[in-house]
Amino acid sequence: MNLTHALRLDHPSSNHVICIAGAGGKTTALFQLARELTPPVIVTAATHLGEWQIPLADKHVIAESPAPLEELEHGLHGVVLVTGPIHENKTTPIAENLLKWLREYCGYHNLPLLIEADGSRQKPLKAPAEHEPAIPEFADHVIYVAGLSGLGKPLTDETVHRPEIFAQLSGLKIGDPVTPDALTNVLTHPQGGLKGIPPASKRTVILNQADTAESQAQAGSISPALLKAFDSVVVASLDRQSKIVNRKSEIYAVHEGAAGIILAAGASTRYGQPKQLLDWRGQPFVRAVAQTALAAGLSPVVVVTGANAEQVESAVKDLDVKIVRNEDWQSGQSSSIKAGVRSLPKNTGASLFLLADQPQIGTDVIRALTEGHTRELHPIIAPLVLEERRANPVLFDKAAFPDLMNLEGDIGGRAIFSKYKVEYMPWHDDKLLLDVDKPEDYQRLVEDDTL
Repeated sequence: MNLTHALRLDHPSSNHVICIAGAGGKTTALFQLARELTPPVIVTAATHLGEWQIPLADKHVIAESPAPLEELEHGLHGVVLVTGPIHENKTTPIAENLLKWLREYCGYHNLPLLIEADGSRQKPLKAPAEHEPAIPEFADHVIYVAGLSGLGKPLTDETVHRPEIFAQLSGLKIGDPVTPDALTNVLTHPQGGLKGIPPASKRTVILNQADTAESQAQAGSISPALLKAFDSVVVASLDRQSKIVNRKSEIYAVHEGAAGIILAAGASTRYGQPKQLLDWRGQPFVRAVAQTALAAGLSPVVVVTGANAEQVESAVKDLDVKIVRNEDWQSGQSSSIKAGVRSLPKNTGASLFLLADQPQIGTDVIRALTEGHTRELHPIIAPLVLEERRANPVLFDKAAFPDLMNLEGDIGGRAIFSKYKVEYMPWHDDKLLLDVDKPEDYQRLVEDDTL
């Protein structure tokens, strides 16, 4: 997985305005992303860049007005760095009016515009001063970088840029070891990692320098808290060296919100009574499925109801779930799928579809699917039981949502399997194959002690 895919910037439209702030690999991320996007790509900075960083671009344009860029209009290629004049071995920021012109220029020509928004003096961590970060209000994606090599180190100027401010935001004292919780406090603070981000911008944290299993585990442990403030968390080890995208760079995980959609709208005509309300260990099927989804960390958990809606909704009304009533349930399962997808927050990265007649499904398979998704962002992940039989639940990445929204009739998500490369996850437990279509299925379910 490359950085553009991890940041979900590999869709057809290339017209992005992306600001990168923070420390611990910010400039590395800036130029690696520039190299991966479809050229030409315009890069600039609202702060100083070291003169040694200029060769990371293919062309450097010093501009105090639009004129130098207008002259290059028909010859732009590769990565073009636009800065103000060089002073004391550093580039100076471009003026605000030129930045606005660049935005209009890139928008007209459908070019990506990447902006470095602050400085960090090569430290792995930082806290913003009063005047930073310089994020323009038209930025549509803001990326905040933090270097995990700073964890465990003393909170001093050697590790942290502006340690006094970092101490105030984190609750630490100068000289204390920087803990994962302290870093989380800074990243999620309105005067820390969230400072200056326009309300409509997508928000991403890159936890960089995840070079060891320990640092990757630390990143995974703080990601749930970060996702309360950011749309995604990318765990990475980005190489600092090359002008070309270096194969040593690694993306270890992309954490996003994973939703659960429980399909509970059917009339259970063949069974003869609402399956959603059958008893499973003292509670209705649908309630058991919802509790499992919540325990597995899915959020939001959406319960799509239709037939017998009031009874089904009553079974889960006190749980932390979102109830979506599908008034068109009689047209088939596709209408419930669409109702569920339509209800999801914009920043949802994936959704698992759970059936209301499978209360025996455990948190283990749900977590395995979501963890597998963080590693590669596969469009579809499904369990494969006994090496040959597809089973439920199935995870769909947000990239597949548009196709799910085009389903019609009494068909489910498997109708789009042929359009994507499906990742099958071996699962050595055939309980995933059992659903309740007939009374004898239910009898087997309640009598089988292994389920």
